[in-house]
Amino acid sequence: MTPARNGLHIDHSPSRIAIRRADQQQPLVVQHATPDARPFIHPLLAPDGNGTLTENAPAHHPWQHGLYVGLNDVGGVGFWSEGLTGNPTDGSFHPRPLATPLVDGSRCRWTVISEWRSPTGSALLTETQAWTLHDHGTTYELDLEWTLTASVDLTFGQHAYGGLFVRMPFVSGGTVINSAGQQTPAGTEAQRARWVAIAMTIPDRLTERSAGVDGQFAGMAMMDHPSNPEHPVPWRVDGQFGIAPSRCIAKPWSLIAGASSTARHRVFLHTGSTDVAAVEASWLHFIR
Repeated sequence: MTPARNGLHIDHSPSRIAIRRADQQQPLVVQHATPDARPFIHPLLAPDGNGTLTENAPAHHPWQHGLYVGLNDVGGVGFWSEGLTGNPTDGSFHPRPLATPLVDGSRCRWTVISEWRSPTGSALLTETQAWTLHDHGTTYELDLEWTLTASVDLTFGQHAYGGLFVRMPFVSGGTVINSAGQQTPAGTEAQRARWVAIAMTIPDRLTERSAGVDGQFAGMAMMDHPSNPEHPVPWRVDGQFGIAPSRCIAKPWSLIAGASSTARHRVFLHTGSTDVAAVEASWLHFIR
């Protein structure tokens, strides 16, 4: 374990990065990149250290892993359900060993590079996830630069969902609002927005450390950068409050062999109910 400045500690191996504060035993953020498997981030700890804000492989969607990336139609190949539904056209993920993260004060940067392969094993694209953690103590942010570089000519098909997705441990009592003021999963599903924010009761948030029902709440907002294609992008918002900025909802797009496409996103994590003013402040800082 390598201590970083400003109280952050990094535990690094070729397939896992765990980032924690000096005064917390549980990691704030854990990046997984197991060979021949989809990379993902889980758990994401609540900023106050009380409760886990992501869920890994829930029974209703066992291919969902906290905070992760997937697409449903990449040249006719699926990179969403990991073959768990018996779909013979599902492809596979092959991450490279993780390099040591770079830490500067309360900021940590790391990169995940993966090859996406067809069912026959041929390379379709190289995916690069460049992550930056900004730890503010009472909140924190995860910024992503997501780059897809085509190995062959590819068309990305239109679909009802895809992209950067987060699965929180929803049981009951969730809320959702987007930058346009629309609310409820049905009211925000497939709607264009700069950001979507969700909050809910977190099962492992300790009630004795909370002040009323709201104290059991925590949540996050996901943001779409103005430089991204289709901005403001349409969003997936499902019945369990899973959210994703989904360019693929709008229309198909293509890349020729060797060409790249990059999207930028931010995830803002907080305790309590959604504070729209705080989300907007994070958004303005993100786009400046």
